[in-house]
Amino acid sequence: MSLLAILTVALSSVKLLFMVQNINLNDIARFDFNLAIAFMAIWQERSVSKAADRLSLSQSALSAALARLRDAAGDPLFVRTRGGMQPTPRAIEMAKNIEHGALLIRDAFRDGLDFNPAQDAHHFSLGMSDDFQLAVGPAVSQRLLSEAPNVSVSFHQSNRHTVEKMLETGELDLAVIARPPERSWLAQEQIAQSGYACIFDAVACGCAVPLSLEDYLALPHILVSYSGREGIVDEKLRPLARSRKIQTGLTHFAAVPAFLREIAAVSTIPTHAALALARISGLQVCEAPLDLGRYPVSLVWRREMQDDAAASWMRMLVRDAVCNHVGIDGWSEVEVTS
Repeated sequence: MSLLAILTVALSSVKLLFMVQNINLNDIARFDFNLAIAFMAIWQERSVSKAADRLSLSQSALSAALARLRDAAGDPLFVRTRGGMQPTPRAIEMAKNIEHGALLIRDAFRDGLDFNPAQDAHHFSLGMSDDFQLAVGPAVSQRLLSEAPNVSVSFHQSNRHTVEKMLETGELDLAVIARPPERSWLAQEQIAQSGYACIFDAVACGCAVPLSLEDYLALPHILVSYSGREGIVDEKLRPLARSRKIQTGLTHFAAVPAFLREIAAVSTIPTHAALALARISGLQVCEAPLDLGRYPVSLVWRREMQDDAAASWMRMLVRDAVCNHVGIDGWSEVEVTS
């Protein structure tokens, strides 16, 4: 070890000793750290009964812990509403510090910060809208089966309207999202771009491929939209003084093939979802006959998980699955007419 490294370690040790000597251990001893766990359980579940079940406690025991938390904080912390136990501004302020502190304590007692995917057991919760689940999810699952047999994953339906709360409450470890929210407590990394494509039954439609704008607008449209009423196609057609006939509105991409097989209709959906559905349904895919632009695809996670070895490994795996997946950054492997 170099002299500089030895001095660095020594200075770090002195600094740590100074910090420990200046901590009032009597104050810490009087605080029940189990209350921090109770706080985080109620914070994440937004329910005393669900939090009690999660911690294997009786509801009365957790209610007593909440009373002690309120007394210690001098604040109600959680207020009962029709939607569950909603946190007060004081609780929101406390949550980040408590969660960060809990992670620091956990890491301090771990054997090490390394993560061995071939041996270690872990579970990850990933947030994706179902277009990304269709396109990327299988690749993630296959990588885990081959590289990390003791690691499991659950995919949760999320979008830019819901992902922030799901990350905040700890329901998600990581999310793949288009146009992610920008918050100081969230970290994000743009990893790809995607666009839009048409998917349809070429035989049933009887149109030349690729679709002309006239043939495209003459067909009934199957819309997939969060609102179920209109989408980017309608926004792009408006300045052209054109419109389309939306025959059916859906909220999930996985349902699209059932509405298109042997039917003269078309759906315009993200390219990666169109290609994934074409592989399993035999439907035709082509580029849209108008410029719908492209959009960024990002990974999003809580900043306190930045240095967690297991979380970093999963981000790498998901990043690879997205970047290497067919259709995220271009057309390939599936027969596509352009």
